[in-house]
Formats: sequence, structure tokens, C-alpha cells
Amino acid sequence: MRVVSRRPKGLFITLEGGEGSGKTTQALHLCRSLTAKGYDVLHTREPGGTTVAEQLRRILLDDPSEPLAAETEALLILAARRQHVDHVIRPALKRGAIVVCDRFSDSTFAYQGYGRGLDLKALRRMNDWATGQLSPHLTILFDLPVARGLQRRRGTSSIRNRLDRETRAFHARVHAGFHALAKREPRRIVVVDARPSPDIVAAQVETLVLAKLRRSHFKKDRKR
Repeated sequence: MRVVSRRPKGLFITLEGGEGSGKTTQALHLCRSLTAKGYDVLHTREPGGTTVAEQLRRILLDDPSEPLAAETEALLILAARRQHVDHVIRPALKRGAIVVCDRFSDSTFAYQGYGRGLDLKALRRMNDWATGQLSPHLTILFDLPVARGLQRRRGTSSIRNRLDRETRAFHARVHAGFHALAKREPRRIVVVDARPSPDIVAAQVETLVLAKLRRSHFKKDRKR
């Protein structure tokens, strides 16, 4: 019998955290590091990642012309996510890539669930429907006190999006929500202290990811 060689499935890594937690910087650093080590890596973000999803991102974050109901916000995020999963994430995982995504489903549960007060069970059902029950293999949650995160965010950008303009109480609920999610799924969600310097945090993230790759027996891209 002829044995058919199969490439291993890809690895889906998401980076989560509140405003100013440094996850976007860490996503870029991680992708550069993994690529330099010979892995096939895709860096993407939410909301966004496709032409349609990026248009929805602008509505969600940058368009102040019309207030959004919490339910509308959630539905737009899920619509963007469906496009993202279908056209970017699943194809990359199918070819065996490491997908590093800046935000995913946990942000929806933290922001729209804990932050906005929408029903978490309903959000989970809708998210499962939108993603086909796709879940990250590893989620890194960057933990930073709310006040410090908002100070970082507002101090480094002259342009404030809709989330930047939310109250500290809202961001405190989001922060608590992320920790509740980590407590619910401790094997998937790893909390990293985001207070040290970016280089120190990056080293911790790389250690976590490389350990996950070893446990998964993940192979490097042989074409490199």
C-alpha cells in the first residue's frame, strides 16, 4: 500500500489584550522571529484581513457619523470574521502555515460580552456559526492595568477610535472579561505580564510559542 505524505495542519495563534497592551507590536515581532527561523507565517488582524473585512473595520472603529448599537457592532464584527476565516485563515492553516492573528473571538466575548453586556451564550453560538467552530490552538493574553494601557494608547496616537473614547469603566469590564476567559480556558489562554519592556515580553512570547511548536511536532517550511 502506498503511503501518502501529508503536511501537518497549521497552527492558529491569537494575541489578545486591552487597549495599549502592546499585542500589535508583539504580533509583528513574533512573525518576524518565526519567519527568520524558517516557518511559513501569516500575520493578520481583526476586525480586518480581507478587503470587505477592512471596510467593516473602518465602520466599526473610525466612522463617527452614526452611533452603533451593541448588537450591530457584534454583528458587523462577526460578518468581518466570517470573511476573514473563509478567505485568509482557513486557507493558510490548510497549507500548514502558522497564523498569527491580532485579536479574534476572545475580543468579541470581552468587548461585546463583558464590556457591552451582550449575552455571552448568544455570542458564543453566533461566533461558532460565523467561524465554523474554529478556535485558536494558543492564545496569548497581554495583561496590563487599565489605566496604564489607556495612558499608553492615548499617549502614542493623536487619532482616537471609538474604543479609545470609551470610559475607563468600560475598559475595566473588558479587562475583567479577558481574565474570566483565561480562567475558563487555562490550557489555551496564557496570560503574559505586559508591563516589562517590549524586548522582555517578546522573549517570553517566543518561548511560549516555540514550546507549543515542539509539543505539536510542527515542521518548518521546507521550501525555505
